[in-house]
Amino acid sequence: MRPDPSPFHAGEQAVQARLGVRDIEDWARKVVRDHLPEQHRAFHTALPFLVAGARDRSGRPWATLLTGPDGFVASPDPRTLTIDARPAAGDALEGAFAAGADVGILGIELANRRRNRVNGRIADDGGALVLAVDQTFGNCPQYIRERQWRRVDGEPAGAPKRGNRLTPAQRDWIAAADTFFVASGHRGEGEDPAFGMDASHRGGDKGFVQVEGETRITFPDYAGNNHYNTIGNLVADPRAGLLFVDFETGSLLQLTGRATVDWDSDAVARVPGARRLVTVEIDEVVELPAAVPLRWVENAEPVRSLRVVEKIRESEDVTSFVFEARDGGPLPDFVAGQHLPLLLDVPGHDEPVRRTYSLSGGPGDGRYRISVKREPMGVASRHLHDTVEPGAIVDAQKPAGEFLLPCAECPVVLVSAGVGLTPMVSMLHALAKEDGERPVWFVHGARDGAHHALADEVRGLAAKRPGVGIHVAYSRPRAKDDGHDSEGRVDGALLARLIGDTDAHYMLCGPTRFMADVQTGLERLGVPAEQIHTETFGPVG
Repeated sequence: MRPDPSPFHAGEQAVQARLGVRDIEDWARKVVRDHLPEQHRAFHTALPFLVAGARDRSGRPWATLLTGPDGFVASPDPRTLTIDARPAAGDALEGAFAAGADVGILGIELANRRRNRVNGRIADDGGALVLAVDQTFGNCPQYIRERQWRRVDGEPAGAPKRGNRLTPAQRDWIAAADTFFVASGHRGEGEDPAFGMDASHRGGDKGFVQVEGETRITFPDYAGNNHYNTIGNLVADPRAGLLFVDFETGSLLQLTGRATVDWDSDAVARVPGARRLVTVEIDEVVELPAAVPLRWVENAEPVRSLRVVEKIRESEDVTSFVFEARDGGPLPDFVAGQHLPLLLDVPGHDEPVRRTYSLSGGPGDGRYRISVKREPMGVASRHLHDTVEPGAIVDAQKPAGEFLLPCAECPVVLVSAGVGLTPMVSMLHALAKEDGERPVWFVHGARDGAHHALADEVRGLAAKRPGVGIHVAYSRPRAKDDGHDSEGRVDGALLARLIGDTDAHYMLCGPTRFMADVQTGLERLGVPAEQIHTETFGPVG
């Protein structure tokens, strides 16, 4: 018997077993913590709002936003968050945050697509809410629509509206949404850190939530991190709370009801990218006009039309697309590590399909390049691979993102697996142009030579500058493969043997399991958490 408890309760474990991913438990132990790492503490305490999930006095789950002035969230120690805020008057969770209450917190920064989750219980509600942390973990930035926020003053809120069915205006609100939040939870017998409430994000293209009547909505469950926290909660307890935000007015639409999961019917197959469908039968609705003093602007950056000038197959499943400005003018430059937001016109979709892909080319060359893995169920990646050819026009926004080289002179180790190498190659382009000779390592893991993208380019860049080391590991090399330096996976033990430098900054990008293994190994090696920088991806397509 393992001395450390499972990070998952029975409902989550049942879903993982049904879907064949129970092996997630070993590596989830490495990323689901009982405290807030320093990076997460800094993240949450800098936010202008938190998404919170809790239960009302009848035990029904709801979700809401907690907002306050700068600094309204604090973290006096790694196991505590203090939140100097309460729900707005008339909120479904007004009065719900009493001592002992289970609360799920989602910290999400829409402007740069970061999010982290905290689950715990209210330890003190005398002044600011004091949340005692049970579990914390990061989330990959899938399906987050980028928005900039601002504060507003002096806009009076309207009277709350309550009902047990959706009005026509509320149905239109939901049908046009590209984002909502879900509150769900489970508390079994005894004490277990896996019990409690959870707040999660759901996003997609506008119209991804189907309104099927005054009391019924359905939404797709896309590929994620295989934790199945929300779905697992609903298997154990089908009650759920949904929150829709009107980002232009600060209004909130809260729903509570009971959910059922459609695992594999023909209806699932008809929704592009869906792995399952979740239907919620609504019991009660609360609308709060202008409830929060925040406003968000979608697509604040102008859209630029790009022309595909090259399409290059880089490996068995990765293809690069090179873009220039459609009008021949200069493109805004980017910083190595940033991503390119694309708006794709995909047949069968009324709205542009929005995806972000890390830029894999070098800054300053007047072009953009992305290198995309084809996902079998990916709407965007299949469209790019199968349909988009040189000469095609694609709309994009300005490059963005904060996964950037953190220092000008420190040793840097770029660590990736699979298509996670894309921002690392861009960083290597930038590092190869430096005049200095600081140590740089590029460590990459691939399945085999057929799945190793951009291999020649990486070795060519390394040869341009002294002090750059390359190490490639193949987990399942073929007999004819000779482009690797070792067999097996990239992990902390390999990095310790190759580098062993606790002063270096480590940039990690790849699947969640890979990054959890590597980060755990680096922490055991003694690398400070603030010197480990991560960018997660998932099979979003």
